[in-house]
Amino acid sequence: QVQLVESGGGVVQAGGSLRLSCAASARTFRDVVIAWWRQAPEKDREFVAATRWSGDSTGYGKFMKGRFAISTDNAKNTVYLQMNSLRPEDTADYYCAAKYGFNPDERGYNYWGQGTQVTVSS
Repeated sequence: QVQLVESGGGVVQAGGSLRLSCAASARTFRDVVIAWWRQAPEKDREFVAATRWSGDSTGYGKFMKGRFAISTDNAKNTVYLQMNSLRPEDTADYYCAAKYGFNPDERGYNYWGQGTQVTVSS
């Protein structure tokens, strides 16, 4: 059982930055993988990035790495998504998700947060 709460969304101008936070609660964080997903209206949910809780392995969606960076702060039980050089096409609801596993990929997430909105304006 993993509980997730996202925060940090908002409105930002193109070229700006946001840092999203995912506060996690679990009986154990052993073998936990945390991911960020996003979903824009009328589009499929898109994998953004994932990290093992230990932080020793990360994965990114296609073309995500370079502008987005996922990181963990285990002392705060929090995973971050740093988003830089934002574009209007980054506008979406961003969700934090978790699974028990090893690979920081897009498969098998069964715990989800409520989402946080990100709007990038021109």
